[in-house]
Amino acid sequence: MTDTSDNSKEGDKLVKDYDAILKESALLTTFSGILFGFLLNISVNTPTHFVEIDIIVLFIALYSITIAASLFIMPVIYHHVQYPYGSLSKFKTRSHRFILFGFIPAGLTLYLGIVLAFHSKVEIIEAFIFASFPFILVYFLFRARK
Repeated sequence: MTDTSDNSKEGDKLVKDYDAILKESALLTTFSGILFGFLLNISVNTPTHFVEIDIIVLFIALYSITIAASLFIMPVIYHHVQYPYGSLSKFKTRSHRFILFGFIPAGLTLYLGIVLAFHSKVEIIEAFIFASFPFILVYFLFRARK
């Protein structure tokens, strides 16, 4: 009887772990999809004040968020392609890598989006500098948490 209850508890933990990973992936995919939609709308309806550097920054941001969305959706794809798999730790490790690598292009997209916003008010060099301040602040807050 204890063997059955142990298996049931282990099964519940596996379902919770799978569910948490897939929900995290879904949240990040939704975020990147919405950001992609905004950037795509800007690229289709390009403002008249956009100069060549703005268009280049916009295209880099579009490519970057496309890569991020693709990486964020990979745990769900991996789950469906590899299911059933024997090792939860292997699934967690791969999902963690996909999501972690997706943060880089997502962060780049956020940075470039701020650059585009600032460039409408200041010169491009100042826009690149001012856009880095929120990321510097987050970095220091992250380091201070330890």
